[in-house]
Amino acid sequence: MAIKSWVAAMAATAVSATMFAGAANAADELTLQLKWVTQGQFAGYYVAADKGFYEEEGLDVTIKPGGPDIAPPQVIAGGGADVIVDWMPSALASREKGVPLVNIAQPFQKSGMMLTCRKDTGITSPEDFRGKTLGVWFFGNEYPFLSWMSQLGIPTDGSDNGVTVLKQGFNVDPLLQKQADCISTMTYNEYWQVIDAGIPADELVVFKYEDQGVATLEDGLYVVESSLEDPAMVDKLARFVRASMKGWSYAAENPEEAADIVLENDATGAQTEKHQVRMVGEINKLVAGSDGKLDMEAYNRTVDTLLAGGSDPVITKKPEGATSTAVSDKL
Repeated sequence: MAIKSWVAAMAATAVSATMFAGAANAADELTLQLKWVTQGQFAGYYVAADKGFYEEEGLDVTIKPGGPDIAPPQVIAGGGADVIVDWMPSALASREKGVPLVNIAQPFQKSGMMLTCRKDTGITSPEDFRGKTLGVWFFGNEYPFLSWMSQLGIPTDGSDNGVTVLKQGFNVDPLLQKQADCISTMTYNEYWQVIDAGIPADELVVFKYEDQGVATLEDGLYVVESSLEDPAMVDKLARFVRASMKGWSYAAENPEEAADIVLENDATGAQTEKHQVRMVGEINKLVAGSDGKLDMEAYNRTVDTLLAGGSDPVITKKPEGATSTAVSDKL
């Protein structure tokens, strides 16, 4: 009986030890909300999950796709995510309106936004925009455009000396149907939709916001202020950013594999391999050289651009506390 009791006790101890070890090694959960639908724009995060980079950092990351009806700042404000991908104009506007968003990392170093015009409109320089119809995305994406027009002294009131602003949907139809002389496009997405629709590159004129000096930062990582008050959360976020940047590095070296990983995660089945491979390649140009840390010069340029956004700027004063190095200092 004594021997049996001893064996039973040892077995119970072994089970307890195993359960304790399992609990101690349980991965920390974290939810990421994307700005848009599953596509190559977010390849680094999907690659990090697929290749086990998050797991190596002791993380269990859930990636939530976005869409036209999903506003990342609202999601995180409502507790639906721990970290979001957002463009800085949107994030700073949300902060001024009361959502305490803080930029903790900036994988994208360059802007992919541009205006794409038909060459047969006669447009060869921004001054030629006068009297033309320009397609512009709204929902916060219009502010770099408005700032650009304000700096050029071009009214957006539809006058002969100004431009007519067409509120553009998330497609390229206005250019294809000649409803607009120029439309908003991204270097990695809509521009190629125009090409694939049958308009060759030599019949287009493009104006990159980067080249015009009015580019604003895109696809940064944001959390709410309270997350940075918890040392354990800061540590978790640092591990997340570190693994994510590893994912971006892998995507840069293996764009076709990265595109395949994105497609495997696209529940809609709406994406094509050709488009996603091309998108990952273009996205890699925007992330190139990034260590995940925010360039304060680029941040200040973004703020100045937003403050100069005409009569209705996206922000009315320089933000305070909108960035933090608490996470990036641990990378």
